[in-house]
Amino acid sequence: MKMTFPMILTLLRIALIPVLILFFYLPYAWASLATAAIFILAAITDWLDGYLARRMGLMSAFGAFLDPVADKLMVATALVLLVQTPPPIVFPMIFFTVSAAIIIGREIAISGLREWMAEMGERGTVKVGALGKLKTIFQMTAISCLLYESDFLGIPVALIGEMLLYLAATLTLWSMWVYLHAAWPVMSRESSNTSDDKPSSE
Repeated sequence: MKMTFPMILTLLRIALIPVLILFFYLPYAWASLATAAIFILAAITDWLDGYLARRMGLMSAFGAFLDPVADKLMVATALVLLVQTPPPIVFPMIFFTVSAAIIIGREIAISGLREWMAEMGERGTVKVGALGKLKTIFQMTAISCLLYESDFLGIPVALIGEMLLYLAATLTLWSMWVYLHAAWPVMSRESSNTSDDKPSSE
């Protein structure tokens, strides 16, 4: 396997996960800023490695597999860390926890759906669309704000992050419905074929 610069960036994003965890638990005033900076750096590499791979003609099957995995691992880790500390109280904590669970659960479900659709030769049916990209923007911004925690020049950064997380969770459900709706004709066809293949009990 040839190691390319975009792939190095993807591996760097995975390597930053334990660093994110370490800084999250450091008992220093600057730790939240460092934690947010690490997550933002990871988010930048998420965009940059894909851009460079396309620009430089360095796209590969392994890179296409590893890039979304690295992204999902970083997001899931950050959300698990955040649900351990109470967010700004706008809604009860259960809303925050459920929102995090929705985002993580959706990523697992859609990853499984994409893998299954690829086996059916229908990968393009559930490709990332504008709604999915918008969801990712809100999601990354929300997590960055929540990791930072403190106000900035009087701006309630964490509160903004909490509101954006609820919005990201809503977009997550919406985008999941869009993907499932697009995949349903293939799913129903395969289900029908499976039923037809079963031996009759008569």
